[in-house]
Amino acid sequence: MFIFTMWILLIIGGGIVVIVLGQISISEYGELNRIISSGIQAVIAVILVIIWIIILSKIKNLIFRKQINS
Repeated sequence: MFIFTMWILLIIGGGIVVIVLGQISISEYGELNRIISSGIQAVIAVILVIIWIIILSKIKNLIFRKQINS
């Protein structure tokens, strides 16, 4: 179950990154547009990675608790 969940999160995360983050663009700052857009995309990607790690950690703990209790 853990491996299945991990793959689902990877697929969902990849879709979010490509569809949502790829569309972010800023046009008000002249030459800094690409730098600011890239910075925003990087921050959001790091936040998503942290969220995925927390979710996988909670699922792993749930699986191990079930195995220990049975």
